[in-house]
Amino acid sequence: MIIDRDIASEFRYRRILLKLSGEALMGDGSYGIDPGIIRRIASEVTELNRNGIEIALVVGGGNIFRGEGLAADGIDRVTADHMGMLATIMNALALQDALEQQGMYARVMSAIKVNQVCEDYIRRRAIRHLEKSRVVIFAGGTGNPFFTTDSAASLRAVEIDADLLIKATKVDGIYSSDPLKDEKAERYSVLGYDEIIERKLGVMDTTAIVLCRDNDMPLRVLNLLKPGSLIRAAKGMDEGTLVIHQSSGRTVDGA
Repeated sequence: MIIDRDIASEFRYRRILLKLSGEALMGDGSYGIDPGIIRRIASEVTELNRNGIEIALVVGGGNIFRGEGLAADGIDRVTADHMGMLATIMNALALQDALEQQGMYARVMSAIKVNQVCEDYIRRRAIRHLEKSRVVIFAGGTGNPFFTTDSAASLRAVEIDADLLIKATKVDGIYSSDPLKDEKAERYSVLGYDEIIERKLGVMDTTAIVLCRDNDMPLRVLNLLKPGSLIRAAKGMDEGTLVIHQSSGRTVDGA
């Protein structure tokens, strides 16, 4: 792949891990995968890749099965979580197909063994894929029950030495309260890891935030449905909310 170095120099981050929830793949539906959403995500990831950015993804499975929800309905929690892990593999394969249709080389690597459809997760091999400009999609969560795919995203970001972890949501950052319910909710521009935990802002589970904090992994929360949001984040622009070792609680208006 030929990379325009002048364009690549515009970007602040060279290796990014993007966390996608399964629900984000549903679009306006209530279940399954919206092909239009998958193509749109693939298009933005492709643009990043062609600008010389090494990009990996972690995808959830909540659009098909959510382990915690199944457990609440009476299924054994470990069994339910394994079902959720399999759902993430289905989503990862859909993303791989969408990326390949855009002309990208993509690899699905699973934390649980499903060798006929994807590779096993091996850290060194994953990094080598990234160095060869392949998009890597991590599936199967951490491979263990009781851990969320948010925790898997933080873990993989640290393991592959990513420069930035992006949590893609349906809102443009972290708010003081639910912006869909409170019209006075204010978006934070910058937050500290401990502030998220102390204020119980709920953007990611505590394990994921602690992993980021203890390994100094910057986290940016943004709206995936906002055109160009990934590109702006990769350039280090003020997109969504940045979470770092800084205790500011600064909102967009500086309050």
